[in-house]
Amino acid sequence: MADNLSEALKKLKLASADSAEDSVDSCLDCLLKALTHNNAEASEKIQEMGVLPLLPGLLASQSPCTPKVANVIAEVAKNELMRGPCVEAGLVPPLVQLLHSKDQEVLLQTGRALGNICYDSHEGRSAVDQAGGAQIVAGHIKSLSQNTDQDNGKLLTVFCGMLMNYSNENDSLQAQLINMGVIPTLVKLLGLNSHNTALTEMCLIAFGNLAELESSKEQFASTNVAEELVRLFQKQAEHEKKEMIFEVLAPLAENDVIKLQLVDAGLVECLLDVVANTVDSEREEDVAQLKTASDLMVLLLLGDESMQKLFEGGKGSVFQRVLSWVPSHNHQLQLAGALAIANFARNDGNCIHMVESGIVQKLLELLDRHVEEGNVTVQHAALSALRNLAIPVVNKAKMLSAGVSETVLKFLPSEMPPVQFKLLGTLRMLIDTQADAADQLGTNGKLVERLVEWCEAKDHAGVMGESNRLLSALIRHSKSKDVVKSVIQGAGVKHLVTMATSEHMIMQNEALVALGLIAGLDLVAAEKDFVASSLVQVLHKLLSDERSAPEIKYNSMIIICAVLGSEPLQKEVQDLEFINVVSKLRSHENKTVSHQASLTEQRLTAQS
Repeated sequence: MADNLSEALKKLKLASADSAEDSVDSCLDCLLKALTHNNAEASEKIQEMGVLPLLPGLLASQSPCTPKVANVIAEVAKNELMRGPCVEAGLVPPLVQLLHSKDQEVLLQTGRALGNICYDSHEGRSAVDQAGGAQIVAGHIKSLSQNTDQDNGKLLTVFCGMLMNYSNENDSLQAQLINMGVIPTLVKLLGLNSHNTALTEMCLIAFGNLAELESSKEQFASTNVAEELVRLFQKQAEHEKKEMIFEVLAPLAENDVIKLQLVDAGLVECLLDVVANTVDSEREEDVAQLKTASDLMVLLLLGDESMQKLFEGGKGSVFQRVLSWVPSHNHQLQLAGALAIANFARNDGNCIHMVESGIVQKLLELLDRHVEEGNVTVQHAALSALRNLAIPVVNKAKMLSAGVSETVLKFLPSEMPPVQFKLLGTLRMLIDTQADAADQLGTNGKLVERLVEWCEAKDHAGVMGESNRLLSALIRHSKSKDVVKSVIQGAGVKHLVTMATSEHMIMQNEALVALGLIAGLDLVAAEKDFVASSLVQVLHKLLSDERSAPEIKYNSMIIICAVLGSEPLQKEVQDLEFINVVSKLRSHENKTVSHQASLTEQRLTAQS
């Protein structure tokens, strides 16, 4: 074979110089045979003997041999080491010129050659881009999509494949294709050619590539891609084919307009069927499909309109079926069910209805199953759902009497930051305006101890922030001396003083209100901590800072008045000459601030 190839390559060099067409044709046949037999060896030999630079001339002459020349290039470019040499030999511009041919076979082999040169090759893509090849191919696809002739299927598949190889994982080239308007054309192709497996798969790969780009979503949303994909999904029996469609649906479903289109097209029913058919299976592909379907279901619920449509006032069959996932024996379904509830619980009306319908009990039972050696993602999802359900005021007392805080506290020992974060958020939502609950939790030594520990979790800013906020909330909502004593004994005061310097105004204010209550309810017990944590210096800074919000200034002055009853703290106030800062605030544009400044100034004057 090697000798024949060498002979053929020599002949080809001579024949191309003499333009002897018959001889060229037989040499090309020999090359194709050798490439089929051993591509790596044959393509290396072709390069070695300097044949690549001859091929542009053979392409330019446009003879009956032209498709074979393009076919040889397509085969050579299957070898990744040969793509660069193909570009260097100047093969791309004459190939792009051949895209203007009317001959179907020429177009087919040219499309293959360009597609293979582009595959995973920066040089190949760049050369095709410079020669304007993508625009011509996109134009061909558009005109061919108007024509339902069955014979076009193969050419369309090759052209779609060429564009995918050209743009794969390259944002700027994908954006170029989107600007050329290929998305509506590909969606139309999918609708017209669902019987053609190869072309359908190529369209799906193309969608998967382009859908990752944010700018594509708007174009997809203006087509009937949702209907086409759902229709295609309904026809599929094979796992691989369904998986291909899933891979396109996931990035598309991140767009809220497309979410609603997918819901209207009946995707939810398809997903519920997949879940029902795979839930009891242990086959790897079924487990994977169950996960993909239930994850996609949760994603659809992230859109406000799509979520509300499926909620149907809490009476929707989809809502009811998703609820049935929570008590399931399958962890993936438990997770998806809890996440779905958290997504449905995004407005007060839904939350109130769900609490009335007994969902809290289902979530508590789920959490109980995951206390010891539990699944962290399920814990996190169930706590997220409870936190959202606890937002409406009317739900708080009901959830507290259902035992939510007791169940949530079972997760205090957790060392997983996502669980810690949701646990803290749930408790904070529950005690908002609920004095008795705040009192009960605020005097729970174990909880306060854990909060103080988490207030120092510098590696986890979310957990640290939520711990501080819950510590403050326990004091603010209970207004209880016992809770204040519990926080002082647990060494929590210094964290509230640090929280008062937060960059978030809401956290600053929550800390100051809590510190004001501590000073008002048990100044004697807090005195040492206030001095050690430089409370007075922090307040001076807040009052002197022109950027401080009116409520920050107001609450800082309230604390100043409250700490004057302590000798060491009063001395600190005098030493820092607070009276100068406060007197300036008497002319503050905010009436509440200016009034409090007058009162504070009087107190400071009386004390001096």
